[in-house]
Amino acid sequence: MTSPLTITAAHERFAIEGGFAISRGSRTHADVVTVCISRDGFTGRGECVPYARYGESISSVMQQIEDAAARFGQDISRTQLQEQMEAGAARNALDCALWDLEAKAAGTSAAALAGLAAMKPLVTAYTLSVGTADSMGAAAAKAASRPLLKVKLAGPGDDARIAAVRAAAPDARLIVDANEAWDESCFAVNMAACVAAGVELIEQPLPAGNDGLLATAERPITVCADESLHTRHELASLRQLYDAVNIKLDKAGGLTEALALAADARALGYRIMTGCMLGTSLAMAPALIVAQTADYVDLDGPLLLTADREGGLSYEGSLVHPPQSSLWG
Repeated sequence: MTSPLTITAAHERFAIEGGFAISRGSRTHADVVTVCISRDGFTGRGECVPYARYGESISSVMQQIEDAAARFGQDISRTQLQEQMEAGAARNALDCALWDLEAKAAGTSAAALAGLAAMKPLVTAYTLSVGTADSMGAAAAKAASRPLLKVKLAGPGDDARIAAVRAAAPDARLIVDANEAWDESCFAVNMAACVAAGVELIEQPLPAGNDGLLATAERPITVCADESLHTRHELASLRQLYDAVNIKLDKAGGLTEALALAADARALGYRIMTGCMLGTSLAMAPALIVAQTADYVDLDGPLLLTADREGGLSYEGSLVHPPQSSLWG
């Protein structure tokens, strides 16, 4: 007979090297919630990043986890989470902790549980914070040897930012992320600048819910849904607007939904990016399972921190290796 589960959650804070800025604001620290689920001598861990854009906070997510622990008790399962919790950061941390616990208890890997024979190292994008054209050009020059750069944008003036980055990093592949900052006044100019710079993908140029322009606008570059898409249930309604989807475990509510979302997205003809919030290697590790079949990988969170958590993922430049079992999975 198995012993009862114990579920604990903790708020942890990690400094960001040099700070981090997107169109909605800037910050100096990554605030994460770490969940531990233990049973029979095994402990599984999961990490999430509450996001104010989606109405989440550290306190609200901690409360959701506490409520789930009280409601499900020792019978908590990934199926129950899918059926009875809303997608979001709290469900993600619990779901990933259960994957980790199941793998450890079974003496196998989470990748094997997900049907993968083995995981391979992947090239991740490296993110440049938004700033002035000059400051972004300087940042791009420092990162010019990296094969894939992700450029944060902010709306008006993005044409100059994109040009500055391309001039400073002529050999890097570029993707950009507007974080909903474009509108009709700057869409055409910024799109043209992206074309001129050889940008491969544009993430969420227009605000979620106000992105109908994409149905009629010329899209010479792959346009990827981020804020507009959380789970597989939005896929069909967005197909005429977007060419790709950014799958993040914190949005999807865990690895379980993220894998289902990826499969359904492929079936509908979307390209796939596997992305992340700004967290540690514990958050990146389960996302690497989804990333194994992604067209674009953006799992650079630990590279942007002053220090990752102990036992984190191994990065060689922009090449990220699969996790050790001591970290996750």
